[in-house]
Amino acid sequence: MAQIAPSMLSADFLHLEKDVDTVNSCADIFHLDIMDGVFVPNISYGFPVVEAIASKAVKPMDAHLMIVHPEKYVERFAKTGVAMLSAHLEAMDDPVSVTKLIRSYGMKAGIAFNPDVPVENVFPYLEYCDFVLVMSVFAGFGGQKFIESTYERISTLRHEISARGLDVMIEVDGGVSPANSSSLVNAGADILVAGSAVFRSDDPVAVVRAMK
Repeated sequence: MAQIAPSMLSADFLHLEKDVDTVNSCADIFHLDIMDGVFVPNISYGFPVVEAIASKAVKPMDAHLMIVHPEKYVERFAKTGVAMLSAHLEAMDDPVSVTKLIRSYGMKAGIAFNPDVPVENVFPYLEYCDFVLVMSVFAGFGGQKFIESTYERISTLRHEISARGLDVMIEVDGGVSPANSSSLVNAGADILVAGSAVFRSDDPVAVVRAMK
């Protein structure tokens, strides 16, 4: 069964505790989208919001860094209690050193990449990852339409991981909903990130259960 990771970027920030409780009650992971306005053309939220979520979170937190120089913030995210931390392949000069740094703080290390990056570009770093985050939209904004070629990219990545006998999970983020969750899992995804589909629905719990 896939793990469901609601993206807190789509949560109701006027009633954040309510949405945190929702994730605690029915989902598996808190997905935290961290944007700096440099690597992506948008700014999301920073440590005060992450710490607020952490104060009430029962399920593990997964921080997706869409920022330049992610290595500068690894220690601080570890101190907030984040369990999974990913940075973008396109934003790292030395992905091996960054993933090793993330692991050195006891977190699971991930590499994320945008839809225009060939999936093969992440192959040299798979042995240093605990998970790979396949973007099914372009990083930076919520509510984008799912890119259909993602299925093939996930399948290619799953085949490479299996062929090398590695224990690496595949996470997919962007345009995920009950309509495509089954197909994504069949392609090889382990973790489904969903923001708008969950928090902008009339019944977030029902949406999470449908994806499960």
